[in-house]
Amino acid sequence: MLHRLIRALPAGTIAVGGGLAILGVASYVHIAAAGHRLSTVDMSKVSVVWSIVISLGFGLFLPVEQETGRIVAARAARGDGATPVARRAVAVSGAVLAVLLFCLAIGARPLADALFDGDLGMVAALAGALVGAAVSYATRGILAGRGRFGAYGIQLGIDGGLRIGLSLALVFADVRSPLAYALVLTVAPVVAVLATLPPTLGALGPGSPQSLGGYARGLGLLTISALAAQTVVNIGVVSAKLLAPGEAALVAALLSALILARIPIFVFAALQASLLPGLSGLLARGDTAGYHRLLLRATGVVALLGIGGGVPAILLGPWAIRVFFNAPDVLGTADFAILATGTLAYMLALVLAQGAISLHRHREQALVWLLALAVLAAVTFGPGDVRLRVEFAYVASSAVAAVVLAVLLWRVRPAAELVSPAKETVS
Repeated sequence: MLHRLIRALPAGTIAVGGGLAILGVASYVHIAAAGHRLSTVDMSKVSVVWSIVISLGFGLFLPVEQETGRIVAARAARGDGATPVARRAVAVSGAVLAVLLFCLAIGARPLADALFDGDLGMVAALAGALVGAAVSYATRGILAGRGRFGAYGIQLGIDGGLRIGLSLALVFADVRSPLAYALVLTVAPVVAVLATLPPTLGALGPGSPQSLGGYARGLGLLTISALAAQTVVNIGVVSAKLLAPGEAALVAALLSALILARIPIFVFAALQASLLPGLSGLLARGDTAGYHRLLLRATGVVALLGIGGGVPAILLGPWAIRVFFNAPDVLGTADFAILATGTLAYMLALVLAQGAISLHRHREQALVWLLALAVLAAVTFGPGDVRLRVEFAYVASSAVAAVVLAVLLWRVRPAAELVSPAKETVS
């Protein structure tokens, strides 16, 4: 059974999975370390930084990785090099990062007052973490597109190993500054990128010109959909902070609960990194049957992940977040059942979204996630208890995205969406 499951995965999933396993453990160690050394108020600050970095980092820079990986994989299938695409990826990432840092500098004081109890240092930590995200995703797109999943996994492993080491060092040194724990999110990814720079550069090679328009054709829509998707999965902590500013215990507990309930997403990320290049490569070779098989297998794997990770989270979640994260005792089994259901629906939506991206359905995918975002807002700002509103918003928005994307893919004919070399390389 296990052998069949492994064979059903896209090439590179196991290599990436090893690095992601370390990075996933690192997330728990990092939050647990902060939870055991910081006050509830300070822990809520780290929780908000963590949530924003995940949302903005994934939302703004994961599309660069995805589009880079998709184009590079299609080029590799034709024997074309990746250097022109890499230049576009670096330019786009740098421009987005510059805009983000400028906005943070201009709005530092209002952000500090609204989210960090006036602590400007946490805004600086947020800026640094976004730098780490920008350089990480740009390089991973090149590695994924060229099939260098060993180096991809090593980068993730170094990142995770450093987060674990730095977090434990802060604990043993009895550091009680929220800024110190937040800065771990900057140092670890930057060092990991520098350590894996040689294999990244080695994956390039000369190639035909890549126009900025050809690269960015779907990037804007992809960014919109990614931002909306990451908002769906990560905004709960920030929503609770804004809707119930006096309930620091709820904010801290929600982050711990979401991390635990989203364990399957960390595992799924190993599949996601290789799924899009795999689907794009199959379409570039005209193998539509292989495309359908890979997408169906990925959906099955995700369903197993969601159920296999959700049941333990429901049964042990309330106890686990108290013991391992020192979280306040404000969430119960029902809360974890809601969050686990949302995670399953969200992962199904992500798999189907990869299928849509590989077919160049960027606009439709963006509209689906914007619809999910509207559902999220409607539930979050509706009547009722803040905790339940935040939790049910996660489930409802994820389920809507999964259902609509499934209908979209059911009605699309992949053979009509194959990418011609000219479309990817026109200068």
